[in-house]
Amino acid sequence: MMEVYQDILFYLGIFVVVASLVPLIRHDFWIFRVFEYPRLQKLTLNFLILLLYTLCFPIATARDYILLMLLLLNLIYLCWQIFPFTVLASKQVIQSTLPVGQRNIQLLIANVFQDNRKYADYHQLIKKCSPDVILMVETNQWWQDKMDSLGSEYPYQIKIPLENTYGMLLYSKLELLDGSVKYLVEDDIPSIETEVKLPSGELLKLFCLHPRPPVPQENPQSTERDKEILLVAKKAKESRYPSIVIGDLNDVAWSYTTELFSKISELLDPRKGRGFFNSFNAKYFFLRFPLDHVFCSADFTLTSISRMNSCGSDHFPMCINLQYDPKAIAQNDIPTADQDDKELFREKVNAETD
Repeated sequence: MMEVYQDILFYLGIFVVVASLVPLIRHDFWIFRVFEYPRLQKLTLNFLILLLYTLCFPIATARDYILLMLLLLNLIYLCWQIFPFTVLASKQVIQSTLPVGQRNIQLLIANVFQDNRKYADYHQLIKKCSPDVILMVETNQWWQDKMDSLGSEYPYQIKIPLENTYGMLLYSKLELLDGSVKYLVEDDIPSIETEVKLPSGELLKLFCLHPRPPVPQENPQSTERDKEILLVAKKAKESRYPSIVIGDLNDVAWSYTTELFSKISELLDPRKGRGFFNSFNAKYFFLRFPLDHVFCSADFTLTSISRMNSCGSDHFPMCINLQYDPKAIAQNDIPTADQDDKELFREKVNAETD
């Protein structure tokens, strides 16, 4: 019986190693992309298998030594991968040192889960978080009807209620200028672009996204998602204003597409050096990934970032406070694209979509 258990653990260990290497194959088919998501889960399983195999079974054959060597190397590789999102790493966006003032903007991002009916919980959350700008996604007409009472406090609005789980509602206390709805890649997947006037009178550019994920029931390829994300990267890089990109990108913070997005846009991830802030799945503790994002240009500092309590959705809302500070450019860690990155960018934005 012990041999059976040892065989099970052996093949499970091989699976974890293979699952860690599959994302290195840069193919758009979903099976290659889905293994990018559970990086922390793979690290945990890898460590447990290595520990159990060493403690519970005799290490006697070449197969045993090969497995342990592979698991050890994979453990080191996975630790290296997650390190930028631990508190031991340097912060990509420096902490604000100035008091909260007219250059601050508080953002709330919430994927509400279209069939969720706990709208009152979101009203309570908004009172608690007191954001300047609210982005809600997976919102249909029912959700708009339930949230439009925010209008007295949030008079600036861009609303695209849809029944396909890709609706968006944007409510703002701050004035929105030149706001527009874009369909960058797919005719039924909107995004929002708008300028936001800070209390100081300065303008920033805000991009709101919720592309379709690469899963069999939605889209077996990541081509459309990657293309939309990277087109926004180009827009943010070319913007004459400080830029912020927010939304449920249906991609993890460490995927090669997100990293390419960051290099092309030169936008920063406030989570780096602070933690994972896993926002999905709120219902399953071990299956959580950072899918809800905020990226900002290098002329911002971070005042606060929090994952808020779930309001009945499968996503946790994210609340973040950024402070515009042009002096931060000299201190923030700005990603840059090399020639290979630029070629990959061109390949992806020119890819044929269905």
